[in-house]
Amino acid sequence: MKPLILISNDDGYQSGGLQSLIEALRPLARLVVVAPDKGRSGMACACTFSVPVYKWLVADNDDVAVWGCSGTPVDCVKLAFADVLTEQPAMVIGGINHGDNSAVNAHYSGTMGVVYEGCMKGIPSVAFSLDSHDPFADFTPLVPWIQKITSYVLERGLPKGTCLNVNFPATPTYKGLRVCRMAWGQWKNEFERRDHPRGGDYYWLTGKFELGELSDADADRVALNEGYIAVTPFRLDATDYALKTELEKVFSAHE
Repeated sequence: MKPLILISNDDGYQSGGLQSLIEALRPLARLVVVAPDKGRSGMACACTFSVPVYKWLVADNDDVAVWGCSGTPVDCVKLAFADVLTEQPAMVIGGINHGDNSAVNAHYSGTMGVVYEGCMKGIPSVAFSLDSHDPFADFTPLVPWIQKITSYVLERGLPKGTCLNVNFPATPTYKGLRVCRMAWGQWKNEFERRDHPRGGDYYWLTGKFELGELSDADADRVALNEGYIAVTPFRLDATDYALKTELEKVFSAHE
């Protein structure tokens, strides 16, 4: 029997990226999809506490079951484990996201929220993203690479507490694949103020992302800019062990 993979995203179960991911993974696994009913980008690891969360079956055929959910991407994964899955999945996959999740943007990403949640549940988890916000983007070039990476993880697994963030450039071909670190950068001019016609101000979240490093081939955003697939391993344990050791020495001296 083929393994079971749980899929979610932050663009909604109707998105082109999700449909392309389903078609890419059909040959490899049985699929259960629990995804938001509309776009939930930028939700990171947000959970819903103030209102009920609902789910409903959208389609169930040919080893693919698709559920819609009124909650966040993390809600979708939690609800899948609580009341949809009848067996432990071999993997949790997020995507294919419309837009890259390279550099520090990974910390805002609902797609990465999916894989963080899967990773916290002890399941090998991978996020796939395309560096294009076009709702009709061509995901065909990604398919063989998604199948290759997924097959590797199904066969070999991932270390405990580690997940993969995979970003593809929006090009018809790729120069290759680089295993990268997270690039540094930050958003500037993030809110645009406007005058409300009924008085007062209101704001649109906007801004421009500025990459803090432009030439280090080891950085994921640089790899994307140069036409490479960027694969970045992420660890859930965010502890700075070097600083931990230093602080232990500093504060132990005052005891």
